[in-house]
Amino acid sequence: MRVIRGREPTPEADRQATADMLAEAGETAVPAIRVWTPARQVAFGRRDGHAERYDEAKQAAEARGYRALERSVGGRAVAYTGQTTLAFATAIPVDDMRQGLDRRYDDAVETVVAALETVGVAAEPGEPPESFCPGDHSVQCDGKIAGIAQRVTKGAALVSGCVLVAERDELVDVLTPVYDALDVPFDPESVGTVADAGGPDDPEAVARAIEETFVAGREKTVEYLGED
Repeated sequence: MRVIRGREPTPEADRQATADMLAEAGETAVPAIRVWTPARQVAFGRRDGHAERYDEAKQAAEARGYRALERSVGGRAVAYTGQTTLAFATAIPVDDMRQGLDRRYDDAVETVVAALETVGVAAEPGEPPESFCPGDHSVQCDGKIAGIAQRVTKGAALVSGCVLVAERDELVDVLTPVYDALDVPFDPESVGTVADAGGPDDPEAVARAIEETFVAGREKTVEYLGED
């Protein structure tokens, strides 16, 4: 399994690195995993772009020092503090694009739950009501800690998500006005983090735990991108 660490210097280049990882998994049938700390940003979903006050939501993010970006997978807005919010992406070779969607989701949720257990967090599938980026494939412990999305292309599937490690107040501060502008129900109390659930506030420790759990004892090769 390919393990790719670090991040590229811009969000655009960073997304391209994930796209390249997915394409190579489809071509070589070798799975890959990235777990990293994206640059400070609010990543809006496609549905957000149709909101009447979408421009106001982007302005709310930018006023708090977050770049407003749009992503091709996932649901509603997700905030990355640039310091302690992790992203993960695993590229899984597939033979048939029409099969395996639910299994891959279930496997990813179970893997994130297992990884968090290794750092002292008793997480479980699901999420509280009125969470950020609401969806069926989430992980919670005293609030939503992680959300998972999936995109399938010819030859490979990308199962990706975010994990909130710390800085809960920082996340609530930006998500509250963003979701208000999007007119999507959001309860600030629904936000959880690894640190608040009894785990470490060190994103590197959590990233390595997630990485190792996805690798699951398989032989791995480690590659590095630009400075993280």
